[in-house]
Order: sequence, then structure tokens, then C-alpha cells
Amino acid sequence: MEFLKYIESAIREQEFGSSPKSLYEPIRYIMALGGKRMRPLLTILSYSLYKNDPEKILKYAAAVEAFHNFTLMHDDIMDNAPLRRGKSTVHEKWNVNTAILSGDVMLVKVYDMFLDLDKDLLPTALGLFNKCAAEVCEGQQWDMEFETKIKVTEAQYIEMIRLKTAVLLGFSLELGALLARAPETERVALREFGILVGIGFQLKDDLLDVYADKKKFGKQVGGDILANKKTYLLIKAKEKARGTNKRELEYWLTAKKFNKQKKVKAVTAIYNSLAIAAHTEKKVAEYFSRGFEKLNTLPESPQKQNLIRFTQELINRQS
Repeated sequence: MEFLKYIESAIREQEFGSSPKSLYEPIRYIMALGGKRMRPLLTILSYSLYKNDPEKILKYAAAVEAFHNFTLMHDDIMDNAPLRRGKSTVHEKWNVNTAILSGDVMLVKVYDMFLDLDKDLLPTALGLFNKCAAEVCEGQQWDMEFETKIKVTEAQYIEMIRLKTAVLLGFSLELGALLARAPETERVALREFGILVGIGFQLKDDLLDVYADKKKFGKQVGGDILANKKTYLLIKAKEKARGTNKRELEYWLTAKKFNKQKKVKAVTAIYNSLAIAAHTEKKVAEYFSRGFEKLNTLPESPQKQNLIRFTQELINRQS
């Protein structure tokens, strides 16, 4: 997609800071790791529904990506994750304290990137951003609390991923519409589209964490299983497991010492016997379908089709 090279250029143009080098180098490192750039692309695609000069908002799209990477930097610390996009995480390459501080200053720089918005748009944009940022933190806290919670329902899990992952996609789309001065009803429709797609995206990510090709995934395959994360897959497995499956699943969830590869293989086998992947794929399709319904209120255009095609690529992704 042509927009992607412009986003990459806008990201490279952001200097963030220079001294001390050990504070700012981790920011440049994580921002240079690449990724799908899904959130800034959604901002550009949303803006392009209304205006044909997306170069004017590249800086703000880059700010969305910077915020996303700030959350990843801190999430990786909390999850003790060794890899991010196939490379060492910041806290592994440097140390935990540096990763915390670099993440903190990264968030400050996001606000700097928004400050030159038109004065009539700035309060609304920052209000939407602040709400989104707080909800992302709420979602992360719920995610951590779920690790020690004995029972997590499907509804609780969906609400957690709505907060942790989906609201940022909703904000990305609403920001693009706001910057294009779109009608509020259409801004809201785009936000709701993003939230529903975001839930589907996270459910797909849960699925890929277990079933992805390790060479394509860029993260530790089976990481959620090793951490006993209450993903949609585990919640459904605990609901459906009976007899031997139930006993074996409980064994692996309570085992203190285990061979990592053996645990991933055993839990995956339980998922397979319970058709958990098919259940998850059905739920993913449901949220994407509901998301597309929200776009029906927007006028038809080639730009709208671009947004739909991009979203459909998320459905079919394998990494």
C-alpha cells in the first residue's frame, strides 16, 4: 500500500530526542522494528474517505504508532516477553529500568506530536486520545489480574480486549475522520467499526499465538500457553473440557515445573481435540462481520473499498 511508505518516512523523521542516547535509542529501535503499521494506516484510510491530501496528517498518524509502540514496550516488560517482531524486546536488549523510562518519555513525545493541531481540533483530539489511553491501561490491568483469577468468563475477556486492543483501533479511525472534519455520526461509526474489528483482530492474534508459523509470527509461538494467559482459546477449552482432557488441562495449568515445548504441545493437542480453533475462527468472523455493518452508514466510494480491503487482509493474515 502506497500510504505505508509515507508513514515509514514520517516515523523516521521523528527524532524524539538525542541525549542521553541510552534513553532515546530504545525508542528509535522499537519504532524501526516495523510491523504492520495498522493503526496509522487506519488513520490515513479514514481521513482519505473525506480528503485527498493525507500527507497533511502523516505526523499525527505517526503519533498513533508511537503510542502503540509505547504500550508494547511496557507490555513486553510485564509479560517478560523475549521477542518483539522477531527481535529482542527493549528490556532484553537494554534493561527493564531503561525500557520503563524510554516508554515514559515516548508517551510524552506523543503529546508533543499532537500540539500543532488546529486549535479548534486539539481539545477534541486530546480528549479522545486521553480516553483511549486510559482505557488501554485499564485493559492491561484486567489482563494481568486475569492471570491469577480462577474463572474468567467469555464476556469479561471480550471486554478486556476491547479496552486493551480494540479502542486504539477505534481511536485511529476516529482521529482520521476528525482531522478531515467529518460529520460526528460518521466519526462514531468509524470508531465502532474499529472497535469491533479490533476485537476480531485480538481474537485472531490469540489463535496465531498457538497455531502460527514460527518463522512468520515474529513472537514466541505458544507464549500464551506458557503464561497460562486467559485467552479466548483457554476460556473455551475450560468450558468444553471433560474427563481426560479436563484433568490434563488442569495439570498443565497448575504445574510449576515443566518442559516448555512439551506443555505447548500438550495444551495444543487438547485444543485440537475440542475444536477450539474452529470456535475461535467463528468468533473472529462474527466480529469482523459486525464491524463491516457499521460501514454501511458511510457513502460508497473507492476510498471506502480500500478500507474494506485492508480490513479483510487482517482476517486472512497468518502472522
